[in-house]
Order: sequence, then C-alpha cells, then structure tokens
Amino acid sequence: MDTLNAQIRELRKVSGLSQNTFAEKFEIPTSTLQDWEHDRRTPPVYVVGMIDKILSNERIIGRLSAGNSILNKAKSAKDNDEFYTTYETVAREMAHYIPQFKNKVVLCNCDDPFESSFSKYFIKNFNHLGLKGLICTSYYASRVIGSESELVDENNEPLSTDNGYVLSLTSVPKRITPESKDEAVHSFLKKKKAVKKLKGNGDFRSAECIKYLDQADIVVTNPPFSLFRELISLIVEHDKQFLVIGNQNALTYKEIFPLIQENKAWIGYQFGDMEFRVPSDSEPRDTRYWVDESGQKWRSLGNAMWLTNIDMNRRHQELALCKVYDSLSYPKYDEYDAIEVSKVADIPMDYEGIMGVPITFLNKHNPEQFDIVGEANHGSDNSFDLFKPTVDGKLKFKRILIQKKRLVAGA
Repeated sequence: MDTLNAQIRELRKVSGLSQNTFAEKFEIPTSTLQDWEHDRRTPPVYVVGMIDKILSNERIIGRLSAGNSILNKAKSAKDNDEFYTTYETVAREMAHYIPQFKNKVVLCNCDDPFESSFSKYFIKNFNHLGLKGLICTSYYASRVIGSESELVDENNEPLSTDNGYVLSLTSVPKRITPESKDEAVHSFLKKKKAVKKLKGNGDFRSAECIKYLDQADIVVTNPPFSLFRELISLIVEHDKQFLVIGNQNALTYKEIFPLIQENKAWIGYQFGDMEFRVPSDSEPRDTRYWVDESGQKWRSLGNAMWLTNIDMNRRHQELALCKVYDSLSYPKYDEYDAIEVSKVADIPMDYEGIMGVPITFLNKHNPEQFDIVGEANHGSDNSFDLFKPTVDGKLKFKRILIQKKRLVAGA
C-alpha cells in the first residue's frame, strides 16, 4: 500500500495544481506540504482522506487553469512591477557567496540573454566563480530585449519580443573576466550563437522552463514582484538553492513566512534601499524617481531585499543586546502575552518571554539566538498571524514575534 506521503504527492499530481495553489486551497502551509511531499514529515491520515474526498467530489481537474494571465497582467500594468537590477547590485550581493557557487549550474529564469545584469554578471564571472553552467531564460514580452545588443538566435534571426529565449553556456573563454566590457560579452555571445528560441513563451512556470530549473543548482534572479511568491514556491518545490530579489512585504506572505520561521530561508545582505532601471514608458513619480543624462528612467525602493537559502556568515552572528527589561518600557499587548519592542536595538537582554519586534529584525536574525514564534498583524491572515498588535487600544505596526533561544554570552 502507498505511504501517506506518496498518496499526497499523487493527489496533488492528479489535481493538476502547483504546490502553492494546492496548499492555499486546503489551507495548508506551503512549507508543510513540501515537507510531506519530500518525506520529511508524515501527513495525518484524516487530512489525506479529507483531501481525497474533496477532490473526488469537485472534479477539480477540468475547472482549474491558471494560464499566463497573472504574468501578462504584470507585464502590462500601468504602474508595472518591472524593476531592472543594476550590475553593481548583483555584484555587491554575490560577493558574500562566492565559494558556494563553485561547480554549480546557475539559472536566471526571469532574465534576458544580454540586457539583464544577472546574465552579464555570471558570464563575466563564469570562470572566477568556477561555474559548471549558466542558463538564462526570458519571457516573450520582454520590454528591453535587443535594446543593448544585436544578438541573433541559432537560426541567425534577430531576437524579438515575439519569442521566449534561452541562453545556455557550459564554458566561457578565459579572456572574458569580471573586468571585461559589455562589448566583449556581446561579441562572444553573437559569435557563439548561444541564444536559442524557446518553443513556448518563456514563462518560468511553463513545463519547458521547469526542465531548465531541474538542470540547475541555484536560481539567481529578480522576478516581477507580483510573481515573487510563485517563483519562490516553485524553487522550493524543486528543492533548489536561490538568491532572489523581492519586496520586504513578501516576508509575511503565507508562502514565505513559514520558510523564514522554519529556518529554510533568510534575508540576504542588502535589505532596504536599492536602485532599479525601469522601462522607458514608466510614468513619472513624485518621489524616488529620476531620469539620468542618457534618458534612462530610474526608481529606488526603500523596502527591497534579497531572499536566500544559501548559508552566509551574517546569520550566525549574535545580535548584541544591551537593554534591560522593565514593565513600563515594554508594555504587553492587549490580546496576547507578549511585550512590545518598538526598535530592534531595544530588545532586552533579560526577557525570556515572547516579544513583538519590527520586521527589520529579520535582517539581523540569528536562528541560534532566537526562535521566530509567528507574526502579529490582523490576527486572522493565516495560522502564524497570532493576534492584532494593540497596546492600550492603539494599533502598532506589523510585528514579528520572537523568543530567546538561549542567553547571549556574558548576559
């Protein structure tokens, strides 16, 4: 007889749903479903039976089809979420993970073969990193493809917005180095004809692009922010490492927060202000928007971040605590036995109970020092949103709930 884990895998396969959608439908944390499917935990018998019964009754297969509507919507929205990362931003973050990339295949699955800073960085640093391979796939509706190059595909046809493309490399000439000019990279790619036309549109969720995901070890990219949770869920489903740019608001998504809570994902080094190039038809804004002397439009975001599951030194550094608890300085919430800590710097060294801290704490979280208990937002968003953070009737900002795992040395 099949194990309960095998039954869950088969039920989801028959349903035709992604892990993300399946988990949402049955109100299961995505990370829990992933643990079931990867045999890390065993699902309860009654849950498997309930899901089997519901799917049998609903004839769900013929009714659900996600298609590409979300991706197309993200591409055509008036105030779109296309933010093109600078080369400097990629290089600055990657500097902290160099050893982990040796002999790895990198996938940039939201990136044009030449215009993307991710593509350029990994081509120029291919030999420096000791990569085994590089794969970059682009969506057919790209608004920048061909804007900086005259690349052609394997049939000698110029790249166009009518197709998705894939760039696949297993080697790069030694003459291409981190100091190489873009022109040298362009010349190499054009001569090699390393760019091929995809059969489909290049949607990272398509079966064609998922095959490239299966070939990769690490995914490094900047997806449309509206698709961030879908990309991370897909990467985790396929058990890959990742280093991905997103918006800090995503940290409390039900698909993302359990990964943080269970120490399966964490914040990268850059957390806060980042500059991005934006498409030429982007509308002007009153703040965080400018046009440089070349006519390139720019925007900056104060709540950008890198999310990763690649280990790094900073997450093992203890947060220095110097404050001492007293009941007046640290009031308790109205609806929960936890204290309000308005600044990360004010976390008391001697409090052993649950504390509500700003979301910026996650940028300093050491899983060996603190446990993440949950969050306090509306008290009803999901299973880890435990209560509404009010003190004396006044609503506070969204809080991350933490508890000391052990005393800091010397405390």
